[in-house]
Amino acid sequence: MIREAAVAGQFYPERPYELSSMIKKMVDEHVAKEDIVGLIAPHAGYEYSGAVTGATLSRVKFKDTFIIIGPNHTGAGKPLSIMTEGVWRTPLGDTEIDSALAKKILESSKYLQEDSLAHEDEHSIEVQLPFLQYFKSNIKIVPIILSYAGGEAYKAIGKEIARAIKESGKEVVIIASSDMTHYEPQEYAREQDTQAIDAILALDEDLLLKRVKGLDISMCGYAPAVCLVSAAKELGTQGAKLIKYQTSGDTTGDYSSVVGYAGIVINGISPLAKLAKETIETYIMEGKVIKPKELVPEMR
Repeated sequence: MIREAAVAGQFYPERPYELSSMIKKMVDEHVAKEDIVGLIAPHAGYEYSGAVTGATLSRVKFKDTFIIIGPNHTGAGKPLSIMTEGVWRTPLGDTEIDSALAKKILESSKYLQEDSLAHEDEHSIEVQLPFLQYFKSNIKIVPIILSYAGGEAYKAIGKEIARAIKESGKEVVIIASSDMTHYEPQEYAREQDTQAIDAILALDEDLLLKRVKGLDISMCGYAPAVCLVSAAKELGTQGAKLIKYQTSGDTTGDYSSVVGYAGIVINGISPLAKLAKETIETYIMEGKVIKPKELVPEMR
């Protein structure tokens, strides 16, 4: 199956040269790359949120596969859906689904269902792809779309994703696709978004859920963010940091009704710390002592 671009010419240019040129102006080719578990990036039109996505992805040490989790804006398809086969097409080329990993995640999950309809016209995953393709043309993806299911389900899906990644032995980056507060005055939007961002930086998915509900924060991708934080803690992380925040008002000059955009990275742990974590977990869960397949640099 080929999933054709649904929002080319709307959210981003449909001509390859124009698209590449636009992205080039939004990224930093010289910033130091970081080893990360995952990140949060917005999914609005590039003129509004592209600078945030570009600044965030510029920091990422690219892996072969990106799991991209987006919210469902259309209402179509299964409420918690994953595509395990096919190709996603953008003006910059085709990107294959990592079928092996996607199927492992599906097999590991009691919540996700195989479905392509939810992805057909949904933009939250698609708008991430040209940026990823710009940096590395041969990446693979695992597309996951989440609709309403409740906090416990989102946290469980995150743990299921982490377990599948561990079992696969692959190097993976998880992207939670989300805009922040929608259509509020600039200062109020920033106040609301600060509450959500602080919860994410604390790696506290329960606090994020509490604040989104209690403060009525209109963050469309809070479910993907909860999944990401849950997965990151299972995989091991040194912490999270905010890379860039801005609103649509910074582009339009109209601050009376804005949408917020945040770029956040969650850093991974060192290979030695990762090995130690896996060794302890395996011993506790299975009573086995694992031997490293190869010596990490710190052990040589």
